[in-house]
Amino acid sequence: MKKLHILLLTVLSSLTQVGLAQKINEAEVPSIVKESFAKKYPGVKVLKWEKENSDFEVGFYMDKVQSSAIFDPAGNFKEFEQEMSVSEMPKAIIDYSIQNYHGFHITEAARITDVNGKTFYELEMDKGKKHFELLFDLQGNFIVQKEPTKP
Repeated sequence: MKKLHILLLTVLSSLTQVGLAQKINEAEVPSIVKESFAKKYPGVKVLKWEKENSDFEVGFYMDKVQSSAIFDPAGNFKEFEQEMSVSEMPKAIIDYSIQNYHGFHITEAARITDVNGKTFYELEMDKGKKHFELLFDLQGNFIVQKEPTKP
């Protein structure tokens, strides 16, 4: 049970870093990170690079869907995220967000797969200047709400 708690905390910490990403030039990305991306996603065209805390997020299209991958500074893959429509989300997620976040708007929905192959759903929510992300498991059970961090 203790191992499960540690694993969950590790996954949540890597998946829910809602850092305010800063767009960067490709020249600012370490070559090991660019090489790791090219090896994992051969032939995929990079749309943009961003820095999230110390990690590097690369934006691209995969199967005509906006996607991104996160790598640490040593080039280790951390997670893959692919946008999806809200209607593709499990009903439990939509019901939860309506019941608990009345007046908020869903600005983005995504499926995230971590380095271990575990998949989660994510909703980005906005209401005025308030912005955060909600993370759910595959069955639609709420896991955590993550506030943005300061750059």
